[in-house]
Amino acid sequence: MNALGVIPARLASTRLPRKVLREVAGAPLLLWVYRAAKACTALTDVVVAVDSEEVAALCREHEIPFVVTSPNLPSGTDRLFAVSLERAADIYVNIQGDEPLITPEHIRALLAPFDKPHVEVSTLKVPCRSEDIANPNAVKVVTAADGRALYFSRATIPFDRDATGKAQVWKHLGLYAYRKAALEKFASLAMGELEQIEKLEQLRLLENNIALYVAEAPHDTVGVDTEEDLQRVEEILLGKQVRTSVVHPMTK
Repeated sequence: MNALGVIPARLASTRLPRKVLREVAGAPLLLWVYRAAKACTALTDVVVAVDSEEVAALCREHEIPFVVTSPNLPSGTDRLFAVSLERAADIYVNIQGDEPLITPEHIRALLAPFDKPHVEVSTLKVPCRSEDIANPNAVKVVTAADGRALYFSRATIPFDRDATGKAQVWKHLGLYAYRKAALEKFASLAMGELEQIEKLEQLRLLENNIALYVAEAPHDTVGVDTEEDLQRVEEILLGKQVRTSVVHPMTK
């Protein structure tokens, strides 16, 4: 299976502009994401979908392959489709440019559902931490018994009406994988009403009866949407660097 990893790197992000170029633990955020994706041997290759000369310059500096896409594209998936017109693959993996803590295990979990021929699109979930249940920046998902997504929302779903404390809330991780035909279909669809209300592009698929299958990821990540997220990610990455230097000390 030829799986191409694509990192949409939009410079003018809405909540935290220019975040892909922000320095975190000594390197631009985008560089951390690219290194994390390249570590997964299940991907044939990884490219960045850029929409500005500044991000393209960063890619050139670090010898990262990239494809130039229009800054006017409305979503990361539209940018993924633009890459698919230039790079052939069986599966296209949308790796958010603000997810520096992804691991090869996340990507393998994302690709696992494609063992079933009826699966066209996949994404990931993890148990939602209690502090994120009411956080609108932490998107929630509910699924059918076979893993098919029923709905995504920034609100708390399912709602525990009787306060039983038994409701399992799942946090959605914003990584997606598409067969090429599903990606082409997505690009042909108009933005849906629910998508515009929730500001969640995956709802375009559900509104048009395209099934998304949701696999459980091995552990959570920290997507960077705010300054606080940026600081939290930096602390985690600096901690990893310290642990690595202890386990593998440099020799003279």
